[in-house]
Amino acid sequence: MGNNILLPKSIVSINEFKRKFNLWELYRAFVFVPGALVKLIGNNKSKLVDKQFIERIQLAITEVNGCAACSYQHTKMALQQGMSKEEICSFLVGDGKYIRPDEAKAIMFAQHFADSKGIPGKYAYDSIVNEYGRKKASVILSAAQLILAGNIYGIPYSAFRSRLRGRPYKDSSLLYELGIELTGLILLPLATLHGLLSLGLGFPNIRFNKSTQNRRYTGIQSQNID
Repeated sequence: MGNNILLPKSIVSINEFKRKFNLWELYRAFVFVPGALVKLIGNNKSKLVDKQFIERIQLAITEVNGCAACSYQHTKMALQQGMSKEEICSFLVGDGKYIRPDEAKAIMFAQHFADSKGIPGKYAYDSIVNEYGRKKASVILSAAQLILAGNIYGIPYSAFRSRLRGRPYKDSSLLYELGIELTGLILLPLATLHGLLSLGLGFPNIRFNKSTQNRRYTGIQSQNID
């Protein structure tokens, strides 16, 4: 993966899955990508959410999922955006040292989003709508959706690259690694069409975990999804 000097040792030396995903979870994540891209492209024009804020959200999700390939790529992107090596490494190891007070709720949502494999509790999304407003919350959600799809596809790729270097991941197999990568290429156009049709029909670009739909933070009222 090129020059790993900037990455924490725990990322450079990874040789096992922190999180493992299946093909259905990959397809489901891909379905949300078209809508997420539309929001993020719009944000590039409106500058509603700062690029470094988006990058910190994506680094936080990558830390939860443990994707070595995404850690490397987003380290390069974060450095180009002016983030320090210390701040980047802090997010990649999850120590929280550089979390800004005004971004803390978004980072907590990002971690919850990763833990829920992209199907968060409605209470969690409502909390960032309340904190940042519907438009900013939708950008935060889109940043999370995009990096989750990248992580799910990047984790078996990371395992395959490690296998080629003579360090196969524990509890992995060549069949799993190549199966996800190759099948993912087939699923991507199908999931993209699915996502575009959903957008065209006006469906919200999010799915909630129904088992937690009645849970909520104190003082947070439900609001409609943007």
